[in-house]
Amino acid sequence: MQDLDGLALADFWQRAAAFATDVVLAVLTLMIVAFLGAIAKWAIEGADIHQRRAYVISGKDEWGKVLMYLVLPVVYFGLFTFFWNGRTPGKRLFGVRVVSLVHERMTLWHSIERALGYGAAALEFGFGFVQFFIHPNRRTAQDRLAETIVVKEKGYRARFETAP
Repeated sequence: MQDLDGLALADFWQRAAAFATDVVLAVLTLMIVAFLGAIAKWAIEGADIHQRRAYVISGKDEWGKVLMYLVLPVVYFGLFTFFWNGRTPGKRLFGVRVVSLVHERMTLWHSIERALGYGAAALEFGFGFVQFFIHPNRRTAQDRLAETIVVKEKGYRARFETAP
């Protein structure tokens, strides 16, 4: 485990702006995946334009909805957090990073667990996000679930990523 004493915790607005940016990027990703999936399905089935329009309007693609609304956001947040070691595009843009309290590096499981924690925070009618203001270390529901903390990137890099 890393010695995190003295690292500056991320501010509320940094975290909120990073999350909002990631949500926009995740929605754009979902739209692209949905569009490509619809094109592939229509190409395979050979449906004409009227059948395509009826299919989209009726909303009969239940597994597609599960994929779009549940799986892809978890994949987006989980994989970015894992492969970029605690950063997503939004976090990178706003200079914050998720750091594990129990491991040197974010593991795949902790990254996925934290991504699922966003859903848990939202299911609490947003109270999971409000806990930022209550918890002494500014930890929200997803932070506590995955045993992480969000710090400012500059302080983290100065301490742990110095060039040899």
